[in-house]
Amino acid sequence: MDETAYASPFSWRYGSAELRALFAERTRRLLWRAFWVALADAQRREGLLTDEEADDVRAHAGEIDLSAALAIERQIRHDLMAEIKVFASQAAVGGGKLHLGATSMDVEDTVEIYRLRRALAIVGERLHGLLRGFAEKIRAYADLVCMGFTHLQPAEPTTLGYRFAIYAQDLLIDDAALRAAFDALTAKGVRGAVGTAASYEALAPGASARIEAYVLERFGLQARDVATQVYPRKLDYLLLSALAGLGASLSKFAADMRILSAPPFGEVAEPFGREQVGSSAMPFKRNPILCERLDSLARLLPAYADVAWQNAATNYLERTLDDSANRRTILPEALLCADELLAVASNVVDGLRVDERKIAENLRTYGPFAGTEAVMMAAVRNGADRQTVHERIRRAAMEAWDALGRGESNPLARLLAGDAELTAWVEADRIEAMLDPRTHVGTAPARARAVADRIAMLAPFPRQREVTLDAGNRTAGTI
Repeated sequence: MDETAYASPFSWRYGSAELRALFAERTRRLLWRAFWVALADAQRREGLLTDEEADDVRAHAGEIDLSAALAIERQIRHDLMAEIKVFASQAAVGGGKLHLGATSMDVEDTVEIYRLRRALAIVGERLHGLLRGFAEKIRAYADLVCMGFTHLQPAEPTTLGYRFAIYAQDLLIDDAALRAAFDALTAKGVRGAVGTAASYEALAPGASARIEAYVLERFGLQARDVATQVYPRKLDYLLLSALAGLGASLSKFAADMRILSAPPFGEVAEPFGREQVGSSAMPFKRNPILCERLDSLARLLPAYADVAWQNAATNYLERTLDDSANRRTILPEALLCADELLAVASNVVDGLRVDERKIAENLRTYGPFAGTEAVMMAAVRNGADRQTVHERIRRAAMEAWDALGRGESNPLARLLAGDAELTAWVEADRIEAMLDPRTHVGTAPARARAVADRIAMLAPFPRQREVTLDAGNRTAGTI
């Protein structure tokens, strides 16, 4: 980080070092050179380069000189062509045939799709880690009855494990969407200026398909049947839309945790370090900053997706350049943003503190209301008038709410069990049993465990094979 110049927070604050390295400029240029090495090897097989020329290209592939390339770019205003000039000057024997038959986007789009797939595989693996964390919480709290809320008002009981299963189910939907996006990320291919492969066919008639297959195989990629100068920009939109969906799931989870951690609820809390400072002015504060960060960063993802939509919708004819500048931002930052979201969410889930005492207190306070419908149904089945019973229960419930407003315990069970008109149809002890919220969670525990079982059976997220760059003694390894 250069502290004297602006740096994106994603270049140092948010996202993993692994993803930042993947989207680093040096990595991009190494991958460009890996493409040129593969192209030289493919063309050697077709007799277009000699062994000496192709070996020379390979031997100098690791000699990145960014300052020299940037100096040339300032003159010619073309970043890839500047890199070609530097590379060609280093490979004195084979440099004269570097980039033979290719257009810039043959190189750039191959590298871009490769990096997107590599990054998405990392994000997908992190999602699976988060899902495993949710599965642990689901199993631990599948039977812990808590109060459910609709319209932010007490409704009926549920279980904490079932609530966690709801978040996990959303993430399973996201997993399916990300897998689909991964499968959809196909390369443009090695097909020249407008996607017809005319330049390659002119060099070696009938060889263009073999050249393309060789190069793409080195990157572990496939191409679609047709292309323009670029791969379909719709693929960027599909990827970023899937990431935006992931953001929505994590945002809901974080927002719910913020609500439930507020003192009036007080049922859960995100991890809070012993030395952590909640406020510069109010030393007593324990702000839910991790969940607030989740909600803040998640809002970026649909904005990135919207820009990708515009790129897909207005990339006129065989290609225009108005997508280029913004794609340098939206693609890496969307994946880094998702990466950070998953890391923070995993931290929250793994360290989540559950206050069972407060959960039980809220259940005692609001839970009895949930059993009133069962009391009404039982009375009607025994011959009571439904409207009359409804009114008796409504009056008792309003009296109970008034008592809660005065800070008293919920008297609803006592009021209903003491109503002579009601107990003529339903026994007093049965009324009290019906108002016990712990008996009113239906199939929630079993359904929650089913989600945890589904997570346990989840297949690993697909991986992208890494490119190997072997440049003699200078550079060897994967990119």
